[in-house]
Amino acid sequence: MMSTKALARNGSTLPNVFDDFFKPWNEWFNDGGNFLANRTLTVPAVNITESKEDFKLSFAIPGMKKDDFNVAVDGNMLTISSDKEESKEEHENKFTRKEYNYSSFSRSFSLPEDVNKDNIQASYTDGVLTLSLPKKDEAKRATFKSIHVK
Repeated sequence: MMSTKALARNGSTLPNVFDDFFKPWNEWFNDGGNFLANRTLTVPAVNITESKEDFKLSFAIPGMKKDDFNVAVDGNMLTISSDKEESKEEHENKFTRKEYNYSSFSRSFSLPEDVNKDNIQASYTDGVLTLSLPKKDEAKRATFKSIHVK
């Protein structure tokens, strides 16, 4: 079984233990006392499927380019991350408008021992990042065995 850890650098929420600490400041906001209630978590959800041959991870991440992603394996930890920075500037008559956007995310997964780490592949098509994590040959040979109950 694969475990997961998610980290959002923008849009993360504070644990409940801090609610009392921030209580005086929470009243300044019109969100019912939850300091960060209107912020959204920007970590993409993942679908994980397993077949006899491999594990597949699929992330819906529209609006990116394949070069925006970093995929790395360190030991038994697979990390998928992205840092995207955009800026736009318009000049018209007597004003200048500048827009700036920065977004990032990081998802980490503990890989099962039966994954062949040297042959992991990633592709990005139509807003979906797909990773194929092939199983080692010995894991593919594992066969189903029925145990008789006495």
